[in-house]
Amino acid sequence: MITHPDKVLFPDVGITKGEMAAFYALVAPVMVPHLAGRPITMERFPAGIGATGFLQKDVVKGFPAWLKRAEAPKKGGVVHYPLANDARSLEWLANQNTIAIHVWPSRAPRLARPDLCVLDLDPSKDDPKALRTIALSTRDRLEELGHQSWVKTSGSKGFHIVTPLGPRATFDQSSALAERVADLLIERHPKLVTREFSKADRGGRIFIDTGRNRMGATFVAVYSVRAKPGAPVSAPCTWTEIERGKVQPQTFRLRSMAARLDAVGDLWGDLVKKKGKR
Repeated sequence: MITHPDKVLFPDVGITKGEMAAFYALVAPVMVPHLAGRPITMERFPAGIGATGFLQKDVVKGFPAWLKRAEAPKKGGVVHYPLANDARSLEWLANQNTIAIHVWPSRAPRLARPDLCVLDLDPSKDDPKALRTIALSTRDRLEELGHQSWVKTSGSKGFHIVTPLGPRATFDQSSALAERVADLLIERHPKLVTREFSKADRGGRIFIDTGRNRMGATFVAVYSVRAKPGAPVSAPCTWTEIERGKVQPQTFRLRSMAARLDAVGDLWGDLVKKKGKR
């Protein structure tokens, strides 16, 4: 049961907590298979996105007995991450005013074995042509290395590109693959791509973030809402849509996702079953 369903979380468009919870209930059948087993960091906004939110990893009290959690070590202790293995868990997350759901690229109980390598394209400026060029080049570089890739909007400024990994993959291997792709992109597009973490040093170029491929690092989950005006959603798209410029990072919105799913279904559905090379 959702408490205070009339609370407005997105004041610019009037989206309430109840409407957001209904959205997560709608996408649960396609979202849960991607979430199951992945430790979650909740991005919570108890007063809506007009006020300051906070990140929460450790769930140690105030959670229902049925909610599954995964324990991961930290310096001096353990973190108890919530898991969303079913629709009821997604509802619980929504009731905590969790707008964005951030997940690990590995699943419990094999937390040291990532099943995804994640490349996050983060533009320094609004340049759709450059972003499209680098997204497609990332796909091509992965293909050169023998890896099939899937793409989704970030719901923010860029795109997330993932490739599945085999059951024996390690974070060292995942990081090495991401770094190799980044190196190839910079060799081919030195004026468009950078690995400079500092925004001041990027020179207007697209930052290719390979840091999602470390133990404990996260990326925003597929079908997650983002805490931004208009309630954009991080949603799968096709490479053809990228090629034709039909999809931008915030194309998909909470209120448009029902029609999108009716039209295309889960474009990442086959990714769940796919096994990578490593």
